Amino acid sequence: MIRPFATTALVVAMAMAPAMLAQTAVPEGPIGPSPYNVVRGWQKPFAEPGFAFGGNSGVFAESPDRIFIAQRGEFRLPTPLPPEFSGFAGSIKMNVLSLVDRRVWRNCLYTLDRDGKVKELWKQWDHLCEGSSGPGPHRLRISPYDPARRVWVVNETFNTIYVFSNDGSKLLKTLGEKNVAGRDATHFAKPQDVAFLPDGRILIADGLDNHRVMILDRELNYLGEFGGEGKGPGQFSGVHAVAVGPEGRIFALDRSGNRINVFRTTSDPKKVEFVDAFTGFSLPLDLIVNDDSLWMTDLKPLRFVKLDFKGNRLFTWLVPPDLPDGYLEVHTFSVDSAGNLYGGDNQYGRTQKFVPKPGADPAQLIRAPWVAKR
Repeated sequence: MIRPFATTALVVAMAMAPAMLAQTAVPEGPIGPSPYNVVRGWQKPFAEPGFAFGGNSGVFAESPDRIFIAQRGEFRLPTPLPPEFSGFAGSIKMNVLSLVDRRVWRNCLYTLDRDGKVKELWKQWDHLCEGSSGPGPHRLRISPYDPARRVWVVNETFNTIYVFSNDGSKLLKTLGEKNVAGRDATHFAKPQDVAFLPDGRILIADGLDNHRVMILDRELNYLGEFGGEGKGPGQFSGVHAVAVGPEGRIFALDRSGNRINVFRTTSDPKKVEFVDAFTGFSLPLDLIVNDDSLWMTDLKPLRFVKLDFKGNRLFTWLVPPDLPDGYLEVHTFSVDSAGNLYGGDNQYGRTQKFVPKPGADPAQLIRAPWVAKR
C-alpha cells in the first residue's frame, strides 16, 4: 500500500524543479575534491511539530556567531512523518521549491549561532511575506561600509526591498511598491540582489523582468542604471546576483544568460563601463568576490568555481546531491571572518556549514568578500 506522502515524494523526486532545467555544462580548468568538511546536522530545527525549514534563499554570515537566514517560509510536513526524516524536508525527498502548497509564511527571517541553533526570530516581520503567491525573500545582505550594519532583504515576488535596523526592531526603509511592478526610478520587477560600492552607492539587481542594475546614491536616490535585455555586451537575460571587487569592478551574474558580465565604475557616478563577459556556465546562482579572484556556484553539474578577473577557471569542486550532506541547489553562500562557509539550499530546505579541511590549500578556499581599505 502506497501512503499519500510517499506518492507525493515520488512525484517530486522524479520532477525537476525549474532551477534544474539548465543545460549541463562541461566543467573547465582544474577539478578537485572539496577543500571543506561538512558539519553534519549543523542547522538545528526549531519549527513547531509538523513543520520544517523552507527554502533557504538568503544567507549572510555577519560573524562566526551570527548568521542571518532569509527563508521562504516554513514547510508543512506530511502525516504520518516517515522514519527517515532527519530535520529537513529533503531528507524525505520532498522539494520545498516545488511543493508550494505546503509553504507557510512564518519565520522568514532569523539568525543562527556558531552551532546552528536559532538565536533570534524576527517574527515581527513575517507579515511582510504573507500573501505572497511566489517565492518571496531572495537575498539578504549587509554593507561592510555601513556603521549601523543595516540589514537589506530583497523580496522578489512583492517587488520590494526592505532595510531593517541590525537588531530587527525597526523597518527603516521600503524601496519599491508592494505588488506593483515597474521600470522607473522607484519601482522594480522581480529584484534579486543588492551590493555596495565603497563610496556609499548601492547597486540593485533588478533582475528577472527589468534586466538592469540600478545605481542609487548613499541617500537611496536614483542615479542611473546599466544593462538591458539582450545577448549583447553588457546585456542580461536575468540578473540573479551582483557583487563588487577591487579597482571599481562590478560582477553581475546573468542566470538565464549563463554568464557573468563585468563592468567598471567611471568618474561619473551615474555610469559604468562594460569590460568583459565570462561565459560557459549552465545556471549560475551566486558569487563572492575576493581581492584577486571570484567564486561562484553553478548548476548542472552543481559546483563551486573559482575564476580570475579575466574569466580563467582556476579551480572547481563538485557538490554532490547525495544525502545526508548533499545539495540540490546552492542558491546562496557566505563566508565568515574565520573562513567558515555557509550554503543555503533552496530545494532541500536547509543551510549547511563547511569548515576548511586540515591542510587544505589556501588557494582553494573561499575568503570573506572583498572590502576596500579605508
